[in-house]
Amino acid sequence: MESTIEKTIEFVKQKLKGAEAGHDWYHIERVWKLSKKIAKTENCDSEIVELGALFHDIADPKFYNGDESLAPKIASEFLRNCAYSEEKIEKVVFIINHISFKNRDNLPEEIPVELQIVQDADRIDAIGAIGIARSFNFGGFKNNLMYDPEVLPKIGMSKEEYKKSNGTTINHFYEKLLLLKNMMNTSAGKKMAEERHQYMLDFLDQFYKEWNVD
Repeated sequence: MESTIEKTIEFVKQKLKGAEAGHDWYHIERVWKLSKKIAKTENCDSEIVELGALFHDIADPKFYNGDESLAPKIASEFLRNCAYSEEKIEKVVFIINHISFKNRDNLPEEIPVELQIVQDADRIDAIGAIGIARSFNFGGFKNNLMYDPEVLPKIGMSKEEYKKSNGTTINHFYEKLLLLKNMMNTSAGKKMAEERHQYMLDFLDQFYKEWNVD
């Protein structure tokens, strides 16, 4: 008999067929694997961690006109059909509802370790070489400029400002990506973020050298 995790993997793979490449099944798979790795270093419910990771982008609001209710609904219905307990479904939905960078100001003072783990994994996949590739892929998907020296980054945007932002991809580094290293929750997450953060700094140095041709 298939486990709930195995059923979820099959469901998510099918659901995300044809998704934008930065938010497709491969993104989910990387976050899932990173979550499992971090979970080994923490006292947590590993099944909630895995399900939270697998469902965290099942219906990313930015691809659904900002609808933040769709992902929790899809996950809840699927898990109920798997005879999953309501108590555990609530824990998975809590991860989905609170994982996003744009929702960082709406977190309770103490957040469950399971959310901390999946949030770190998702943020780690947003930085480093993969993070750079995802950013430029999404920027192209949105037809945003790569860079405009006259358009400055907007630091500290509100949730609504962030959702509406169509800034350059390079500005996105300063508005989000370079902030993530210091937002990690777990010791393992902090350690993983260090190398990827430095890689982005090195990339930006090289980018500006190539842009500013004498």
